[in-house]
Amino acid sequence: MRVDHVGYAAGPEGLQATARRLAAQLGVRTVDGGPHPRSGTRNVVLPLSDGSYVEVAEVLDHPVADKALFGRAVRARSEAGGGWFVWALTVDDLDAHARRLGETAEPGVRRRPDGVELRWRQIGAPGLREDPQLPLLIEWSGPATQHPSAIALAGGTRLAGLTIAGRPERVRSWLGLPPEFAVERLDFTFVDEDGAGDPGLRAVTFQTARGPVTV
Repeated sequence: MRVDHVGYAAGPEGLQATARRLAAQLGVRTVDGGPHPRSGTRNVVLPLSDGSYVEVAEVLDHPVADKALFGRAVRARSEAGGGWFVWALTVDDLDAHARRLGETAEPGVRRRPDGVELRWRQIGAPGLREDPQLPLLIEWSGPATQHPSAIALAGGTRLAGLTIAGRPERVRSWLGLPPEFAVERLDFTFVDEDGAGDPGLRAVTFQTARGPVTV
C-alpha cells in the first residue's frame, strides 16, 4: 500500500482559486478532474511525483451531496473555511481489507473533461463519518496511465510528510499492520487529538524544487 492522495476542501474563494493557490505553493500544475456524480462533488487534481496527487474538492448544489458521506465531509470542511479533510491509501486487494474490517467496498466513478471515465472502489465510511484520522482505502480500475498522478513531472514535487491528529496504533489497526511497521520516504507525525481539536489530517509537507513546503 502507498499514499494515493490527500484531499483538500475548497475555501470561500472557490474550487479553481483554491487549486491555483495550492499549485503555486507547490510548483505543480492544475488539472480539471470533473464531477463525482455519486457524491455530489467535483475536483481539481494537482499531480505529484511518486504516484500520488492532491485532490481539491468542492461540493455541488445537488441533493446527492447531502446524502453521500464524501459530499457531506467536503461541505463541512469548506463551511469551516476549507482545508485538509481526508487522506487515502491505494491497496492491491481491497476485498481482503473489506473482509477483515467488516466493511463494504463502494464503487466510485468520475468522467474527466477529456471523456476518460475513471473507476475505483473504496472503503472509507468510518474515516469520513466518525473517525477522520483513518484513511480511505482505494483500489483503482484501468491502466496506470489513467491514474491522476500519471502526468506528473518525474522528479517533481512529492509528498514528504503527513501530520495527523490521532493515535498511530488506531491507524495501524485499521490497516492491519504490525506495531513495528515503519514507513519509508514519508514522515508521519501524530499529535494528540485531545489537544489539537477533532482527529484527522492536519497538515501535509511536500518536497518541492524550492525545498520543503508545509500546507
